[in-house]
Amino acid sequence: MSIKIVFSDIDGTFLTNDHRVTEHTQRTVKSLLSKGIPFVLVSARMPEAIYPITQSIGVTIPIISYSGGLVLTEKEQVLYSRELTETDCRHVLTDIEEHWPEVTVNYYAGRHWYVRQIDSRVQTEMDITSAQAEPADFDELMDRGILPNKILIMADPPVCEEMEQKLGVRFPGLNVVRSAPMLLEIMDRSVSKATGIEVMLKHFGWTADEALAFGDNYNDTEMLQYVGCGVAMKNAPDAIRALADEVTETNENDGIYVCLRKKGLIPAE
Repeated sequence: MSIKIVFSDIDGTFLTNDHRVTEHTQRTVKSLLSKGIPFVLVSARMPEAIYPITQSIGVTIPIISYSGGLVLTEKEQVLYSRELTETDCRHVLTDIEEHWPEVTVNYYAGRHWYVRQIDSRVQTEMDITSAQAEPADFDELMDRGILPNKILIMADPPVCEEMEQKLGVRFPGLNVVRSAPMLLEIMDRSVSKATGIEVMLKHFGWTADEALAFGDNYNDTEMLQYVGCGVAMKNAPDAIRALADEVTETNENDGIYVCLRKKGLIPAE
């Protein structure tokens, strides 16, 4: 199997638990790029929460944002963007407000992150990602035709689990999935990390069999199953490790470097 491109989730995979990129991981990315093998970050994050990472390690690479809802080249050219419909957006926001008024709702549209107010949950996310939230009225945004690529719910884990189950049933046209115990992603049903990878592969002219991907959580499922070699981190849940083709070391122990070194894609250090 000839690997021509490598994809990686960010949180719990590319980053350590304290949100760092290790020296081994940085050198791994640069080594791949020097060999003409693109390295693509694939994340539920918005672009403005991904670019600070790439800038910090000094690379310019393609990204797949919003779990496949927005695909950008290394020159930030939009290859694909999928938003929720206005009908779905209004209905799901109304349902959330009626049944779970205590949660924090985030409205991500393109390169913008809108919130009703900057509460402690939003502030924590800003501190982690370096992205900046903008207070806004969601109804006014929709009236102006600004529709979200993703709605993100921040809530206590039991509430997130309940919302995932109930909203998934009420809105079969939406993709409702937890990306972390306290985070619930809501996107168009057609969106997944696999569809984002498909767009990127078409851009380069390669097939899924020529791709390798790293992931650690449930929203990585489609991605790991779609590519020729899906690699789960050792810190992934049992179910994710079981469906992957391979399991590598944890994000804390340079799992990406360890896997690619064993495959001979990068030199040992």
